[in-house]
Amino acid sequence: MTLEDIALQMTPGIGIKGAIHLLETFGSAEAVFSASDEELRLDARLRDDLIRQIRNRKGFAPAEKEIRHCQRHNIKAIASTDEDYPRLLREIPDYPHVIYVQGNVDALHRRTLSMVGTREASPYGQIMCNRIVEQLSERMSDLCIVSGLAFGIDIASHRAALAAGVTTVAVLPCPLPDILPAQHSAVARDILESGGALLTEIHSQSRLNGTAYTARNRIIAALSAGCLVVESGASGGSLITANFANDYFRTVMALPGRATDKNSAGTNHLIRNNKATLVTSADEIMEELGWYCNTEMSRPERHKVEESLTTEERKILSLFHGSDPLSVENLLAESGCDAGELATLLLGMELSGAVKQLPGNRYIKTL
Repeated sequence: MTLEDIALQMTPGIGIKGAIHLLETFGSAEAVFSASDEELRLDARLRDDLIRQIRNRKGFAPAEKEIRHCQRHNIKAIASTDEDYPRLLREIPDYPHVIYVQGNVDALHRRTLSMVGTREASPYGQIMCNRIVEQLSERMSDLCIVSGLAFGIDIASHRAALAAGVTTVAVLPCPLPDILPAQHSAVARDILESGGALLTEIHSQSRLNGTAYTARNRIIAALSAGCLVVESGASGGSLITANFANDYFRTVMALPGRATDKNSAGTNHLIRNNKATLVTSADEIMEELGWYCNTEMSRPERHKVEESLTTEERKILSLFHGSDPLSVENLLAESGCDAGELATLLLGMELSGAVKQLPGNRYIKTL
């Protein structure tokens, strides 16, 4: 993380997609500010007014102020080019270049499941949150539950994780150290004290508006390999999150409910329209995410599978870090293989049990 990273995000007129475009063009925030006017105009195709904003370093004074704010409140700013930046979040086309985190940054690199739902959770929804998280905690030691700290299913999911001793991350629609809603400040403190984290893309000098919630929902969807909709009415933020998850090729799952329950209208609709897989238990969730083989395979079995792989297949396997899935595009870029060669290697690895294919042409390591 450098001053230039925050300054890029805070330069007037750049925005999220503008920052992504400049990073893809020049490789780093430092290179953007070192580029000549001609490079900014011809290579990045920027308008003259944006070139002046960059050249006059309009984002640097507020960036310096933001760094002081982070230091005062023990907030870590993480750039998309940093190792600590969540790999899955970096995959989406509208990722925030800088995120702000309080708490345990390592929580962002565990096996994550996003849980969302209606703000008017029923007793059934709260019971299912507790049951699902408790079942998962019994089967997995590196689980992290991601949600938005909102009323209803969100806060029930965080509380279920805390009760089960599971790490949890809350994504906020406001700058840190503020908590929104304020009524959940005590839960936010519990999250930090239990080794979880609070995350936002919003800096302290932002002017908040109604779009912050939708933007927050995209991050909830992006941070996890899968998104579970516990309860949802016919409309609402949880369905927006599910749509984001589908757009990002995440595994979307939903708990079914009675046809007469308004809180199940959204989940039943997702299932009926093949936008979510029906699940009723932790085992089914783990199977959908490719986590089941990962937990059931014994060490001798894993060793046997590894020995059966070719040198080229082991090279591909080494590209997987932790439990995060990788897209074929990422594997092509990192392996140096051509598409046909990679497809052959992945097929052999899948048949051997080393990887499993997920929706969206992504693969997860199962050893």
